[in-house]
Amino acid sequence: LSLWPRHCFDILHLSTLHWRKAESKPFTEGAGGWSPQATDRQPWMQLDLKDRMEVTAIATQGRYGSSDWVSGYLLLFSDTGRAWKQYREEDGRFVGNVNPNDVVHHKLSHSIRSRFLRFVPLDWNPSGWVGLRVEVYGCAYKSDVTDFDGRSSLLYRFNQKSMSTVKDVISLRFKSRQAEGVLLHGEGQRGDYITLELHRGRLALYLNLGELRFSSGRVAVTLGSLLDDQHWHSVLIERFNKQVNFTVDSHTEHFRTKGEGVSLEVDYELSFGGIPLPGKPGTFLRKNFHGCIENLYYNGINVIDLAKRRKPQIYSVGNVTFSCSEPQLVSTTFLSSSSSFLSLRATASSLGGFAVRFRFRTWNPDGLLLSTRLALEPQRLELQISNSRLRLTHHTSAQQKEEVSTGHRVNDGLWHSVSLSSRGLQVTMTLDNEPPSTIDLEDHMEAGDLYFGGCPSVNVAGCVNPTLAFQGCMRLISVNSQPIDLNLLRQGRLGNYRELQFNTCGIHDRCLPNFCEHAGQCSQSWSTFYCDCSGTGYNGATCHNSIYEVSCEAYRLAGSSSGYFSIDPDGSGPLGPTKVYCNMTEDKVWTVVTHNSTDPIRVQGSTLQKPYIMKFNYSASPEQLIALVAGSEQCQQEVTYSCRKSRLFNTRDGTPLSWWVDQAGERRTYWGGFLPGVQQCSCSLEENCIDMNYFCNCDADTDSWANDTGVLSYKEHLPVSEIVIGDTNRTFSEALYRIGPLRCYGDKSTWNAASFYQESSYLHFPTLQTELSADLSFYFKTSAPSGVFLENLGLKDFIRLELSSPSVVTFSFDVGNGPVILAVKSHVPLNDRQWHYVRAERSVKEASLQVDQLPLRFLEAPSDGHLRLRLNSQLFVEVSVSFDRESSVTYTFQEPFSVMQNRSSQASSWYRESSRARENMAFSFMTTQSPAMLLTVSTFSQQYIAVILARNGSLQIWYHLHVDRRPDVFSPRPSSLADGRLHRIRLHREGRYIYLQVSQEMECIALTSEAELISIKSLALGKVTGLEAVSEDVMWAGSKGFIGCLSSVQFNRVAPLKAALLNHGSSLVSIRGQLVESNCGLLADSAILHSQSGKEGLILLSINLLFYKDGCCFSQIGVVTTVVFITLCAVAVMTRFLYRHRQGRTDASVTEKEHRHNLETAYRRETAYQAEPAYRTELHLNNSSSLRNNREYYI
Repeated sequence: LSLWPRHCFDILHLSTLHWRKAESKPFTEGAGGWSPQATDRQPWMQLDLKDRMEVTAIATQGRYGSSDWVSGYLLLFSDTGRAWKQYREEDGRFVGNVNPNDVVHHKLSHSIRSRFLRFVPLDWNPSGWVGLRVEVYGCAYKSDVTDFDGRSSLLYRFNQKSMSTVKDVISLRFKSRQAEGVLLHGEGQRGDYITLELHRGRLALYLNLGELRFSSGRVAVTLGSLLDDQHWHSVLIERFNKQVNFTVDSHTEHFRTKGEGVSLEVDYELSFGGIPLPGKPGTFLRKNFHGCIENLYYNGINVIDLAKRRKPQIYSVGNVTFSCSEPQLVSTTFLSSSSSFLSLRATASSLGGFAVRFRFRTWNPDGLLLSTRLALEPQRLELQISNSRLRLTHHTSAQQKEEVSTGHRVNDGLWHSVSLSSRGLQVTMTLDNEPPSTIDLEDHMEAGDLYFGGCPSVNVAGCVNPTLAFQGCMRLISVNSQPIDLNLLRQGRLGNYRELQFNTCGIHDRCLPNFCEHAGQCSQSWSTFYCDCSGTGYNGATCHNSIYEVSCEAYRLAGSSSGYFSIDPDGSGPLGPTKVYCNMTEDKVWTVVTHNSTDPIRVQGSTLQKPYIMKFNYSASPEQLIALVAGSEQCQQEVTYSCRKSRLFNTRDGTPLSWWVDQAGERRTYWGGFLPGVQQCSCSLEENCIDMNYFCNCDADTDSWANDTGVLSYKEHLPVSEIVIGDTNRTFSEALYRIGPLRCYGDKSTWNAASFYQESSYLHFPTLQTELSADLSFYFKTSAPSGVFLENLGLKDFIRLELSSPSVVTFSFDVGNGPVILAVKSHVPLNDRQWHYVRAERSVKEASLQVDQLPLRFLEAPSDGHLRLRLNSQLFVEVSVSFDRESSVTYTFQEPFSVMQNRSSQASSWYRESSRARENMAFSFMTTQSPAMLLTVSTFSQQYIAVILARNGSLQIWYHLHVDRRPDVFSPRPSSLADGRLHRIRLHREGRYIYLQVSQEMECIALTSEAELISIKSLALGKVTGLEAVSEDVMWAGSKGFIGCLSSVQFNRVAPLKAALLNHGSSLVSIRGQLVESNCGLLADSAILHSQSGKEGLILLSINLLFYKDGCCFSQIGVVTTVVFITLCAVAVMTRFLYRHRQGRTDASVTEKEHRHNLETAYRRETAYQAEPAYRTELHLNNSSSLRNNREYYI
């Protein structure tokens, strides 16, 4: 509530928000809230606020003392209580209650200004019934309104002959009864004009400042759609000089005006509502506005208020009133393309025959509008939309029929008027203002029952849906000149119907906003939209995927040879493709981008005051060039510069006399190499200038030709966008230059890899910007049976890509419509240590998953679901969870489990060499509670490991490996760890020796036994009860549980916190008490890193170094230790390098292999212990040659 407008919230308490029920929506007797009768087919509850209010929020609750509540509903609003409009936020539906007592609030993203509100239940408690209590938050809304009847207008006249403005702000709200009409017009004699016009239900703004250099006709900027819906729409026009912001409702267009001027000069007056003089010079519009306008402001002037007070600046033309008349136009929506219909009994006409009239609007190209059986069976008439045209069919028999068609694109979303009548021996069809079409009959005819929109599902003689039922809106239905009151139909007093929504037209434009990317053309039906990607260079459901490769490197990998190619440097990003030359004749693949001046150019007569300037226009846009350079490993550009008595720098004070401009528009004065900021040429860097007193050959200022050719290779400055030469105005002074094309090689997106050695390894990336569309692609190889590739979370939304089993890749996400899962199963294992390709895409239209060359899996998105994927966490962020005293997480192993088993080949080789048991354990925690239970591991044979905080807060680790012996207990640090700080624990056991790291302190401990854990049963975090054969201290800590933060918990290959958060409902994970996912671990870690910044040397000196000898260990501390540590690391790195280098070429003896393996293992263990983050990902950035040498190719 605190986020809502304070003034609105206060006024709410001063105002009484009235509500009433419609006659057909009675209360249930004695209920504490609203509940409809069980026989009500379309229940709703309506509020009458007694006047137009600005509603900013709503709240709902179930019916008091019952099992009745609404779990999902629609919100409609109306000024009159007759014509309704649905309030839409993405899918248009609101989430309601899950019980009768809790209040669910919704703050509206855009406020509603209306008198009536209607709550339409969609879902409710399946074990109860509909029950609702509501509260509405808002404030009073006042407005100045005027009504235009299509033949009237208001003129705002200036005090002088003309008004010239550099800045304009025009705002208004309108609701229209027609799809055409002028809202605003003004023009001047020098060619200035401004016109705001409704055209085909869209708002068009024509704006020009001054004369047009090239007459290209008047061009409009259009916004909005379906604006003739008799509901209020907001307009805001903001102009400063030539920059314009044009806003209709929530959509804004930014553009620059046409013409040569910067001010808008309007003669005499501005007209609102229409152009009063039909012969006015320059007039090109047709109809005046028919509807209401409120709160009309022109540069801060309230025009309607001036008109109401009859001020002399305002002149009224025609019938202008200051209240909004409400037409009696009530629409009905046919919701289903398969089952909607409306049936009426045709009343006899006094003139014989029959006549039917109605208006309709739809997006669908096909649908049945009207069907009726004639008196002469089996004859019938069908009026339908077929291929976007209106078609009348007279079926004379089962095989014979007559047809006539009219109209074009009647599925354009606009209202169309149609009439069907029979007189004598003819049936006549008329559409809008089109000429009538007729069918001749053999006999007089009379119509039977009339079926509008479709046919009932039960077999009805004479009514068959030809293809689809009508899906759209109808209004003004009349039969034999008698208007049909649809309220009688809704009340069951007239005809029959199914799948209709009364008093509202539910049409909305699915192409606004346009979700087709990269200039794709949007078209639509009633329930979905389509994208035409022709000529865009992209494909896919929303034109998201580029049909071109991202680089020349990618073309070579696809088997191409040198030539011209179109590349898309940002892939599916907003930049389009560009054509480049790919030189693949060398080891490196060069991307060559040319510009408009590649020939040598001679320069004479330039001075520093009037320099020679050449700007280079490349075959790619500046944005494309930036993307290309950023994605390349290296770029360069050759500058050939010859001179005669033409200096680059002033020899007295070093002032540049010539320079070039980089991609960002910055002046650069170096002429070779890759060292920016030094005013030198290549000869200085190579120490071969003709005069060593100068840094450039040209600065020697000789009468003979000199050369300062160089290669610019600092890629952040490339390409050269401009060259300026300023010293060629002396006698015999001249320069000759040539700027070569931009040349780049390497593709950062192709030749890189990251290795993850632990399940708790991660990489942090910024939050994915994937609200509407995203594609993810990569190669992977692994020996692990499962693992998460990528994960990003929001408050409720998420996206995840994982190897869920050895042969299945799963892509899952939730945008608010419930979890969606796509899975691709391979016929061969994917954990075979070979490279495999994965590509996942999610858009508002569909989701897809591709694995290698397996069949593509895709799933269409729901037509009216949530669209935006809202994420707010980092990518690959560590998992942190907040516990309270009753919280616990228990991970049950699927089967009796031995930690001696490990499926990775590297670990298997270790086990073959050592028979000693081992465990790997790591986690972080933060608490102020003691005693506390952190972690327990128990087996089926009553063995256990427990990590607790004792009563004094010290850390205790319990190992009970033999049932008939006392457990081993050790406390590595006597001080309390219940100090509210983040502490990291790492434990590694090999046989009877435990290597323990607590934060930055390390210790080696010897157990009394080297027995292994046999058949692990479960791992528990937090509160544990029912422990058997454990000591009193462990049992006491287990009963107290844990209050605080646990983060990044790992036991061998199991990550229990991640399993608990990602696998709700899994039989492997049991959660008790309150468990809240949080970033407490990450925040605390960030604070620690921040507090230690600048103290790396101090930290290094306090590191304990472990040496292993015959299974034992000892430590040395101090500066000498640091030197030994660095030396050992260097030796280990060199040994590792030599080992890998020789491994690919020779076969060493078994003894040498074991020796190298032990060295590598020791090195990894040391670097793991010394690393500042608890879990470190090894990141390899490999160039193409290294990958080729290692035989690792992306295919």
